[in-house]
Amino acid sequence: MALVSALTEKLGIDIPLLLAPMAGVSGGELAAAVSRAGGLGFIGTGYMEEDWLRGELAKAGNEKVGAGFITWVLAQKPHLLPFALDHAPKAIFLSFGEIEPFAPQVKERGIPLIAQVQTLAQAKRAAKAGADFIVAQGTEAGGHGAKRATFPLVPAIADAVDVPVIAAGGIGDGRGLAAALMLGACGAVCGSAFYAAPEALSHAKAKEQALSASGDDTQRSSVFDIARGINWPREWTMRTLKNSFSEKWTGDTQALQQHAAEEGARYAEAAAKGDFDTAAIIIGEAVDLVTQSRPAEEITRKIAGDTEALLKNAAANFLR
Repeated sequence: MALVSALTEKLGIDIPLLLAPMAGVSGGELAAAVSRAGGLGFIGTGYMEEDWLRGELAKAGNEKVGAGFITWVLAQKPHLLPFALDHAPKAIFLSFGEIEPFAPQVKERGIPLIAQVQTLAQAKRAAKAGADFIVAQGTEAGGHGAKRATFPLVPAIADAVDVPVIAAGGIGDGRGLAAALMLGACGAVCGSAFYAAPEALSHAKAKEQALSASGDDTQRSSVFDIARGINWPREWTMRTLKNSFSEKWTGDTQALQQHAAEEGARYAEAAAKGDFDTAAIIIGEAVDLVTQSRPAEEITRKIAGDTEALLKNAAANFLR
């Protein structure tokens, strides 16, 4: 039994699974591993510069991978898109901001364009702008996101646009991928599931803490963005594990802003040392499912195998 969908057929992959382009986590080695297993890995450019992206693309070797960008950051560094396009990525993944300024460049190269959204209005706009796929991201996702939950958002967007929809947010195993397909998605984006993989760029101490954490330990806030001095648009907050730093400042971000210089310096020092009682572990509610560090290829194939088994047995188990 093979998992076939608009995503596998359009991208020429075997498994309808995309690695989330997580800033600081999804580098060339992790992206290549997911692609090698049959999904499609994305390098998360985040806030980095051209030299960093060049290095990570090199680490991907001959594996076909995609490049992901934070769209409002890309607007400040527009040279990064043509640089990425010159390296013939399998797809371009744009999140958090208007895709209209960038869509024509991607479409001219014949490269699939994936746009991540959090609302119906954003989905309709992305479809009109020429997105080949729309990722419906629920609030369960790690990192930045918005308010709507994955389960109702995916079918709502699937009904609202004539573009294939990919589910994201809280999907960390075969059960999640199978559910996403039943909701009308043609695949899923997974991030947290790969956070502790050996190939991930996550700090070793952060991986260790993630293995014993629960989705109950996560929260959405702007605290860590303020501490890092990153001026994120207010509509998107960041899901992380709670720690002493977030417990101190959540609910009092105005005071944090007033102490931004000193607290920012303290945060930067903690991040450099791997002190995650202060620095953020950026991961989603699917952290419950991350209980051991496994190679990314193994994770990808396990998700695919479990999804196939669930879909194959669904009728026998639930229809009488």
